[in-house]
Amino acid sequence: MIERFPLITAHSGCMNTLDNTLLSVETGIRIGADVVEEDVRVTLDGIPVLAHDDALRTVDGRECLISHTTYAEISELLIEVRHEERRETMQICRLEDMLPLILASGKTANLDLKVDDAIEPVAALVKKYDLLDHVFLSGCESERAMMAQRTHPELRKLLNVDSSLFLSMAYGDAVVQTCGDALAACCFGININYRLVRPELLAYAADKGLPIYVWTLNDEELMRQFVDMGVASITARNVQTLIHLKEKLRGNLL
Repeated sequence: MIERFPLITAHSGCMNTLDNTLLSVETGIRIGADVVEEDVRVTLDGIPVLAHDDALRTVDGRECLISHTTYAEISELLIEVRHEERRETMQICRLEDMLPLILASGKTANLDLKVDDAIEPVAALVKKYDLLDHVFLSGCESERAMMAQRTHPELRKLLNVDSSLFLSMAYGDAVVQTCGDALAACCFGININYRLVRPELLAYAADKGLPIYVWTLNDEELMRQFVDMGVASITARNVQTLIHLKEKLRGNLL
């Protein structure tokens, strides 16, 4: 019997919205996700923005790097993106535009850091909006997680699994290494591609007090499998399917 349904995490770009936009955040909140995930990079002048890749292409064909461009400059650009086999346009959004939405909703933000330089300005904004209990970091493999722990131990963080460990050593050894790295950096859990998850990891991590957060599932059958396995969170773009599964299973228990 399922004792607790996993936290529902809305992947950036959930429900067919554009990734790393306020609409994506608002949609995740409105539809009922527990956690909203967005990617974070930093401009040349240190402003954290919502973006997965450093390189951007404007509608007039120019290329720019977020890391080499000030926010004032980049905020004026109309960015071209491919979405569902078509071209769409968007503008870069600041993390500071997102956090008030999290504050007002009472939800939690999963901030997937793409660069080390994001740690400091993200910490400043999280504290500015008094969101230490409603924000955690991901995107942190061992070195970044240790850096975050040294500089801002007050920030909660997941250890992002280094998939190469599971390709280069025995599965059990990779599990021990991963959990050891998480504990060394004071991570509260482990963030991992669902394809790498086996019962052995879940059992060992549970013994160490490390919940498992999996990404990214969009198929209901797979979602059900991981619910049954007892993971702590499932990240999905198709959030509605995950919510529907939760309602269906809850109905069966009533």
